[in-house]
Amino acid sequence: MPYTPSGFFCDRLIRERERRDGEGSLSKPLRFSGQDFATLKQECLTKKCLFEDDTFPATVESLGYKELGHKSNKVKNIVWKRPKEICENPQFIVGGASRTDICQGDLGDCWLLAAIACLTLNEKLLFRVVPQEQSYSEGYCGLFHFQFWRYGDWVDVVIDDRIPTLNNQLVFTKSAERNEFWSALLEKAYAKLHGSYEALKGGNTTEAMEDFTGGVTEFYEMKEAPKELYKIMKKALESGSMMGCSIDSLVPARFETRTVTGLVKGHAYSVTAVNECKQSLHKESKVRLVRLRNPWGQVEWNGPWSDNSKEWVSLSKGEKDKLQHQSAEDGEFWMSFEDFKKNYTKIEICNLTPDALEDDKIHKWTVSVNEGRWVRGCSAGGCRNYPDTFWTNPQYRLRLLEEDDDPEDNEVACSFVIALMQKNRRKERKMGANLFTIGFAIYEVPKEMHGNKQHMQKDFFLFNSSKARCKSYINLREVTQRFRLSPGEYVIIPSTYEPHQEGEFILRVFSEKRNTSEEIENRIEADHPVPAPANAGEESEEDQQFRSIFQQIAGDVSTGSTGRPGSAWGSEMEITANELKNVLNSIVSKHKDLNSEGFSLDSCRSMISLMDMDGTGRLNLQEFRHLWNKIKQWQGIFQHYNSDQAGSINSYEMRNAVNDAGFRLNNQLYDIITMRYANEGMNIDFDSFISCLVRLEAMFRAFQAFDQDGDGTIRLSVLEWLQLTMYA
Repeated sequence: MPYTPSGFFCDRLIRERERRDGEGSLSKPLRFSGQDFATLKQECLTKKCLFEDDTFPATVESLGYKELGHKSNKVKNIVWKRPKEICENPQFIVGGASRTDICQGDLGDCWLLAAIACLTLNEKLLFRVVPQEQSYSEGYCGLFHFQFWRYGDWVDVVIDDRIPTLNNQLVFTKSAERNEFWSALLEKAYAKLHGSYEALKGGNTTEAMEDFTGGVTEFYEMKEAPKELYKIMKKALESGSMMGCSIDSLVPARFETRTVTGLVKGHAYSVTAVNECKQSLHKESKVRLVRLRNPWGQVEWNGPWSDNSKEWVSLSKGEKDKLQHQSAEDGEFWMSFEDFKKNYTKIEICNLTPDALEDDKIHKWTVSVNEGRWVRGCSAGGCRNYPDTFWTNPQYRLRLLEEDDDPEDNEVACSFVIALMQKNRRKERKMGANLFTIGFAIYEVPKEMHGNKQHMQKDFFLFNSSKARCKSYINLREVTQRFRLSPGEYVIIPSTYEPHQEGEFILRVFSEKRNTSEEIENRIEADHPVPAPANAGEESEEDQQFRSIFQQIAGDVSTGSTGRPGSAWGSEMEITANELKNVLNSIVSKHKDLNSEGFSLDSCRSMISLMDMDGTGRLNLQEFRHLWNKIKQWQGIFQHYNSDQAGSINSYEMRNAVNDAGFRLNNQLYDIITMRYANEGMNIDFDSFISCLVRLEAMFRAFQAFDQDGDGTIRLSVLEWLQLTMYA
């Protein structure tokens, strides 16, 4: 269900407060669906019952929505069973978690299983995702939990142990050991995280690798791989990184098809080891080998260095033992590094971040994480091909402070990786959501603008080219790339390729040196929240006409034509919201270029609340005149941006118009304005424009009245809050 504007921003504020309290960290993960493992376990043990998870029930809805939905024949005979109903003596883990515990079932999630296989290579990482002390003996109550990194936060996902079966066999992931269930339960928890099992169909190994570690992934196309690829792979595995690879299939219909060499196209593999061995029969010559694993748990490479190939004869027993060589149809095999490069088309390496492991021995990164959102009509500006809106995208200031220790070609530069990830698209598939095509560009900030946190305007991008950018815009969950730039200040612009595409994202910047990135947030302020005295100078012809209309309406009031006693007004004539509506609309109607249907009664009530200094609920002439001067000023701003005389301004231009009116806001507030005041065509008419500025000025003025000490924070009682918001 999509957020309402208020719901979304309230939820965002709550999340930010939780993070300040440490929620979402490794030591204090968020409770997914609000479920607390310890509390639920104690309840089940007290009641002596088995846990049943009503947030991910044992029903078709948890299986899927299309191929595994209600209308699918595939799900008719599926029965959800607990392990104790499937076999005798079920175990959570048998003899330690290993790569052979992961065998793919009838779900196209080889990408996930390849990542799980990599996870088993690092016990410390594994037990971050799969908490220990879970079993089918002591304390068993049908309840298990797993932890994942999810868009900047660690979350704890609780499940029951009912698993889909067909003819008493697991339908999806299973272990080579029939009575071992940790991998099947991990898959279920990951399915719950994304809404269903079917949501896991198809993906990149990197996606799951990052969800297991919070790391960042770099891609290498084999045809463009660096000369030092072997060293990169070896160093990555030694530093705890996870690694996957695949063979692209150009014809979609031939995905996951076997080649004559035993390799499978369109299929994800795990890279589990690399090694360099001496060949004793070839006078000290060396061979570089790569070990891979097929998540199917079978179907292996049959070329050189395969399980039973003649090449193994050239190695001594010691070398074979070092490689743990064995002949078994378990999906794992060795091949030469040269054959690896010839047969596979791309490799993915997930580097660990500082929060992936607790000790300092593993490779560390400095990480800046920024949450953002593209909002249609406001901050979803599209790529550089759309210059009128590109500048409205969220902007992030990057400061490169320390250069690399080992500069290349004596060049002083800073190395860093940028990772742009779109959020929740997999979970929203059942509602028709697909991955957006996303990317980013990096611009150098002129020295005279260093330290200035203002949003870069349209002209800057019209007259400056990007300093660097991602290789291509692509429809992946995450786009990453490594860069080397001189120390200095830059601005990163993340965007979808097309404008008007709405979604959430996180932007992460990784570096081995001290660098910072932060969203450019204008300081929230107003130039003139306090009303200025009315101009006592000569009245213009329009002012005289205005006074005449006001006196005519207010005079009618004072004579009692509205039913109010004339004596109550004295010499001070005042008008109500309905009368204000008549005055303003009689004047606005003369401005044909505004193409306005006139002000609504609700808008006029807001204007009175803004200008009503004496709390009467009406306006006197001085208050009225001050309001009119403001409206004339705002009318001039509106007409400046209403250049095509269409009677409205584009919502993307609204931030400039608001700025010209004297208000400095941040991106969240511009998003709210667009959602609140723009029509379906993402345009804002004159009435909505004036209403927005009236509301802004009223709320700024009210805040200043409460902010007695000027520290930028106020404390309100429920009564004060309701009085303020209801009248505004």
